[in-house]
Amino acid sequence: MAVPARTCGSSRPGPARTALPWPRRGPRPGPGASGPPRPLLLLLQPLLLLPLLAAPGASAYSFPQQHTMQHWARRLEQEIDGVMRIFGGVQQLREIYKDNRNLFEVQENEPQKLVEKVAGDIESLLDRKVQALKRLADAAENFQKAHRWQDNIKEEDIVYYDAKADAELDDPEIEDVERGSKVSTLRLDFVEDSNFKNKVNYSYTAVQIPTDIYKGSTVILNELNWTEALENVFTENRRQDPTLLWQVFGSATGVTRYYPATPWRAPKKIDLYDVRRRPWYIQGASSPKDMVIIVDVSGSVSGLTLKLMKTSVCEMLDTLSDDDYVNVASFNEKAQPVSCFTHLVQANVRNKKVFKEAVQGMVAKGTTGYKAGFEYAFDQLQNSNITRANCNKMIMMFTDGGEDRVQDVFEKYNWPNRTVRVFTFSVGQHNYDVTPLQWMACANKGYYFEIPSIGAIRINTQEYLDVLGRPMVLAGKEAKQVQWTNVYEDALGLGLVVTGTLPVFNLTQDGPGEKKNQLILGVMGIDVALNDIKRLTPNYTLGANGYVFAIDLNGYVLLHPNLKPQVSHEGGLEGVYPMVGGTPDSLPRLSQSNFREPVTLDFLDAELEDENKEEIRRSMIDGNRGHKQIRTLVKSLDERYIDEVTRNYTWVPIRNTNYSLGLVLPPYGTFYLQANLSDQILQVKYFEFLLPSSFESEGHVFIAPREYCKDLNASDNNTEFLKNFIELMEKVTPDSKQCNNFLLHNLILDTGITQQLVERVWRDQDLNTYSLLAVFAATDGGITRVFPNKAAEDWTESPEPFSASFYRRSLDNRGYVFKPPHQDTLLRPLELENNTVGILVSTAVEFSLGGRTLRPAVVGVKLDLEAWAEKFKVLASNRTHQDQPQKQCGPSSHCEMDCEVNNEDLLCVLIDDGGFLVLSNQNHQWDQVGRFFSEVDANLMLALYNNSFYTRKESYDYQAACAPQPPGNLGAAPRGVFVPTIADFLNLAWWTSAAAWSLFQQLLYGLIYHSWFQADPAEAEGNPEARESSCVMKQTQYYFGSVNASYNAIIDCGNCSRLFHAQRLTNTNLLFVVAEKPLCSQCEAGRLLQKETHSDGPEQCELVQRPRYRRGPHICFDYNATEDTSDCGRGASFPPSLSILVSLQLLLLLGLPPGPQAPVRAQASRRL
Repeated sequence: MAVPARTCGSSRPGPARTALPWPRRGPRPGPGASGPPRPLLLLLQPLLLLPLLAAPGASAYSFPQQHTMQHWARRLEQEIDGVMRIFGGVQQLREIYKDNRNLFEVQENEPQKLVEKVAGDIESLLDRKVQALKRLADAAENFQKAHRWQDNIKEEDIVYYDAKADAELDDPEIEDVERGSKVSTLRLDFVEDSNFKNKVNYSYTAVQIPTDIYKGSTVILNELNWTEALENVFTENRRQDPTLLWQVFGSATGVTRYYPATPWRAPKKIDLYDVRRRPWYIQGASSPKDMVIIVDVSGSVSGLTLKLMKTSVCEMLDTLSDDDYVNVASFNEKAQPVSCFTHLVQANVRNKKVFKEAVQGMVAKGTTGYKAGFEYAFDQLQNSNITRANCNKMIMMFTDGGEDRVQDVFEKYNWPNRTVRVFTFSVGQHNYDVTPLQWMACANKGYYFEIPSIGAIRINTQEYLDVLGRPMVLAGKEAKQVQWTNVYEDALGLGLVVTGTLPVFNLTQDGPGEKKNQLILGVMGIDVALNDIKRLTPNYTLGANGYVFAIDLNGYVLLHPNLKPQVSHEGGLEGVYPMVGGTPDSLPRLSQSNFREPVTLDFLDAELEDENKEEIRRSMIDGNRGHKQIRTLVKSLDERYIDEVTRNYTWVPIRNTNYSLGLVLPPYGTFYLQANLSDQILQVKYFEFLLPSSFESEGHVFIAPREYCKDLNASDNNTEFLKNFIELMEKVTPDSKQCNNFLLHNLILDTGITQQLVERVWRDQDLNTYSLLAVFAATDGGITRVFPNKAAEDWTESPEPFSASFYRRSLDNRGYVFKPPHQDTLLRPLELENNTVGILVSTAVEFSLGGRTLRPAVVGVKLDLEAWAEKFKVLASNRTHQDQPQKQCGPSSHCEMDCEVNNEDLLCVLIDDGGFLVLSNQNHQWDQVGRFFSEVDANLMLALYNNSFYTRKESYDYQAACAPQPPGNLGAAPRGVFVPTIADFLNLAWWTSAAAWSLFQQLLYGLIYHSWFQADPAEAEGNPEARESSCVMKQTQYYFGSVNASYNAIIDCGNCSRLFHAQRLTNTNLLFVVAEKPLCSQCEAGRLLQKETHSDGPEQCELVQRPRYRRGPHICFDYNATEDTSDCGRGASFPPSLSILVSLQLLLLLGLPPGPQAPVRAQASRRL
């Protein structure tokens, strides 16, 4: 008796059952991938299968032999090739280009010259901003030096435009006393300006003052008085350079004066914007920092005080930039790091997130041991075996108080040179003697601060920057160096910008012969929009897969086509650059982004990382020039596919900046076409084929939405855009000075070229004969022609060929590229009605002229899914054509199963190189075409992966933004407030403790800033627990592995096994798979995942052990022998009255309504 084709409950020879996803069978060659050698048993599988496949059996059908399936594969290859030769028109389009050789010239991209030119243009652009910055900084210093301080200055003496005035007048929550301020606020008229994406007034500056600073204080009024003179300098700068965008002076008092005037873009909730916490201000106000934060977690730290400390540490971390290094530790009797970081780490967004999460887990216990905390901190700062800033070493200690001065520790580690500054923070209300804390700070060139309540956290965790600025001020002109920031989002709606910064110093002296003032007045900044820099780069001559990028000394990208973070817009977040073909709806949406977070996308995260790119990145950071051709992996625009490609990288430094510029070109991007349509009659003839009246006979034309002319109105609707384009062309000629002649001429030329393809090939063919829904051609010139015209109704590809995934992949891959319709598992199945669902098949058109190779176009067809699924069954069967009757197998004859007759027992599929289903012989799977095959047959997809037909590539998207999860409202207490226990109430000592007094202050502050008590996670931009922040999305793609030959195997999962055969189809991106249909549920296996998912990213604690190469700024100002350290903080303990405290606490406990309260005003603590 023979072995049947499929058995259940029996064992089979073959590989052992494989668990998901490892161990994998067979090697995993490919960039960045490796695996164990293929077991001998697996190599012998085809031999072991022969007796099983060939044995006669009781069943009339057996699993098809390998040569049979190879025959089916050849038939499929021939059918695809035949259709593409007849309808694709590759050869004919080559001839058309050659026939029109007199209408264009072949130009060459010379990488070295191109990158040198662009770098020079960017240098010139930024240099103009630098000159404006220097004029502003010099003027500000002179204005302040000439200003006479007025102790008795009145609010009515100052006239200025308050940028927040309009919003406050409309806000019912603003106190009446605030509206009734005596300050004279100007009322201005504004005009819309497209350069600023805002309404502006060029005659005035605007002033923004943080919410928690009293506008009527003497310090603020004097600041407003002398900075008014900057208005004329701002105006003159714009006259000299009309391309200037925001010019801003950020004062150390918190006042922001910017030009031109525009109303402040206040959030819907409380606005806690403070210029001193912006990344550009922090970078300009001090040199890089090595900071160790130590937190007292002894038992004396009450619940509320510990809460204040946690919040203070988070706020302190927000004052650090990517040029800084930090670690955080807690201490009682001994010190230990709060996180997995055992040494100083770069203060980037992801590391700071680890710290912030770890800080929340701190628990108070034990006794205070300052010695343990400071010894740990000094040891951290003395560790020279790690990457660090090597500048501005400091220790920040948060405590509730103590008596020990640990003088012996300072004598051992820091004296007499005092190279480490010590800043001490007394947190909470208490009656401890603060003299020891003051002494520690004063004896070590630091400063002492008090944080009695939540309202004091923000200002007191940022004023240490004034102390760090002293050596810069004393260094004078040597420290007056312009720095350029990382990319970040402009608070006034300009989008992504970089800012040039220059510190402004106080040049006054306290009296004749007195020492020079050592306070920094603030930072001057000028914005440069990223789009303005992009305009200096070549747009369309580099082709669809060529691009320019730039990085800074941290390896972060300034320019890159994959730099597309989610930024705030009205109604939610959206990408700065269009997310072409991706799944933006899968990303979380926020009402407002966090202004604090800069966009820090590393070059190795913008692209798929490999050793060659690490080498290129290091060379660029070091300011070198270079060129290198590499084989690398690239991700498709729709983020579903991976291609292995060849790329040429060329790079040079941008002089006088911290940036380096790179150019990437594929080998076929060396040459490009430039149209030369001097014949105006021919221009008119070709232009007529853009008119909708020609579409019925010539096919529908989509034109790329490019900036052909300055007056061309953009539109997301391509029909409307084409209409606008035609209307404009009736008024101007392609040679008009207001138009981009290169783009216009190439567009019109390609219109005529593709029309000739219709005339020579498409018009006389019957598409229905070969079950085609459409034929199409897309070109570098921006034309996408779809034939027939009615097929355009179902055309979903981008009208911009350079943004179409099929176009870019066809250029990078030889042969025919299949692209099934994109399906998400959460969406409804494909609609198969009216045969509207199609599968794109495309290929690049390549030809040579005079030894110069070009790929200026892509052509293809759109297959009718249902008809080709039926054709697929016939081609993978024993019939030679569709009209031949099906072969019947009698009881006494032996037959092999095929994909048509035995579709109930045999599964036959075509899967593309990304693992997505293209065609199936199972009718019920037709609506699953386009899905990742693991969602269709998890068991079979896992077998293909484990047998090296596919390789997996995992990467992370760091550019998504996520809202915090709202906390549960199970408790009755307000968020963030310490709740005393019954034991506390019964303890008389508690009533006189810091906890009771601080709790009262907390409640009083909450009456004014009620957001502290509400559970809304997005109540205020400044709430450290509520800020929207960047999040990580894990992406997984699959691509063809090492196996190219025909291959048989057994899927063995215990008592149920399946035979399968897989073979790559030549000249396509398809895998042909024939398998037994699963019979037993035991054959179900774990599912490979391809969909983008939320992730914590790679283990951060492991990444910091092998940090990426970077270079900090080349200058450091952290020491000056003439520095006066006598101003080191003042404080006094406040022993609360027992009777007052008891009365207040009883009042609160009894729930009596509070009386009217005066507004709390946080005075500017600027020390002028």
